[in-house]
Amino acid sequence: MRQVQFFIFFSIVLTVYGLINWYIFSRSLMSFEPGTGLRRVFVWAFWMLVLSYPLGRFLEKVYLSHLSDFFTWAGAFWLAAMVYLLMAVIAFDLLRIVNHFAPFIDKIIPRALLERPYFFTIGVATAVFLLVFAGHLNALLPRTEQLTINLNKMLPQTDKLRIAMVSDIHLGTVISTKRLNRIIEHLNSVEADVVLIPGDLVDEDLGPVIKQNLGSLFSKLNAPLGVYASTGNHEYIGGADAAVDYLRRHGINMLRDTAIQIIPGLWVIGRNDIESSRFAGEKRKSLAEITKDIPAEDVRIVLDHQPRAYEEAQEQQTDLILSGHTHHGQLWPFNYITQKIFPLSWGYKQFGQMHAYVSSGIGTWGPPVRIGNRPEVVVITLNAKVNN
Repeated sequence: MRQVQFFIFFSIVLTVYGLINWYIFSRSLMSFEPGTGLRRVFVWAFWMLVLSYPLGRFLEKVYLSHLSDFFTWAGAFWLAAMVYLLMAVIAFDLLRIVNHFAPFIDKIIPRALLERPYFFTIGVATAVFLLVFAGHLNALLPRTEQLTINLNKMLPQTDKLRIAMVSDIHLGTVISTKRLNRIIEHLNSVEADVVLIPGDLVDEDLGPVIKQNLGSLFSKLNAPLGVYASTGNHEYIGGADAAVDYLRRHGINMLRDTAIQIIPGLWVIGRNDIESSRFAGEKRKSLAEITKDIPAEDVRIVLDHQPRAYEEAQEQQTDLILSGHTHHGQLWPFNYITQKIFPLSWGYKQFGQMHAYVSSGIGTWGPPVRIGNRPEVVVITLNAKVNN
């Protein structure tokens, strides 16, 4: 059953991917004269970039090497470029439709340019390249987001807890040694008591993580109360049991539908990703079942990768729920889609007595590019109620 789900999922993804690229290709090809060298270069370069990402991900599973890294990186950048090339091609087609009914193009564009339409294609490709490059630089520069939350509950031994939260690291070929070292340095610089990670530590395939021994870098994390994480959909896509076992062996406390008391009166609850049933045939426990032994007066922090089950969390007296998954769209204008799909796409919001934060993530999925949002480390200061 799991294999069927994967087959259907990836068949749909590859079909959509192929249709989008064929549309971009067919429209762009019209700007190059048949038989010219420039046209031949365009055809070869275009399809090499299109095939790079699926080829790279396939090679990671059968022949992990510099060659697979090259194709994965090239294809990842193409994914970002594809989005904006698609938008450009659609815009040009709309202009042509308008021009058909109300001619205006030949009145505002010199004839010399109209006779050389490949100038437009090269110009658009150059603009997209510069945009993607700027987005890559943006993805390398996480900010620190500060948040203070005042609780209505007391903690027996302290009145304050400092939390560092990151989500969606996506360790693998793209987010590897240098990036993880920078993330860990950033986390250490905020001097948090505890580090919480609501899912997607690894980017599906565990092979590149093991090859680069990325897990060993977690030993550099300074968190007196420990590092706790829940599973995300990407752990399940790549095989959650293997990923969880690997992360646990390298000091990450993986909470799979379990709760742990990290200080007296404060619990961290990690939920399995909501898509665990889809990718692994595992039905996750209800929050009521996970928290049934937690006293009502204790503080409850829930790690739930996808920001969906807010009503359930409120019903179970959750004080703070932390999520990721959305990347806040990662590439503009997808943030408008995530804002429609999820009750909270990014940032802080209070639902009744429950506080919620959805991180835009610190890593990237697919293209190592962020446009319209920033990666972040979230520092949350929890102030407990003081007994007067």
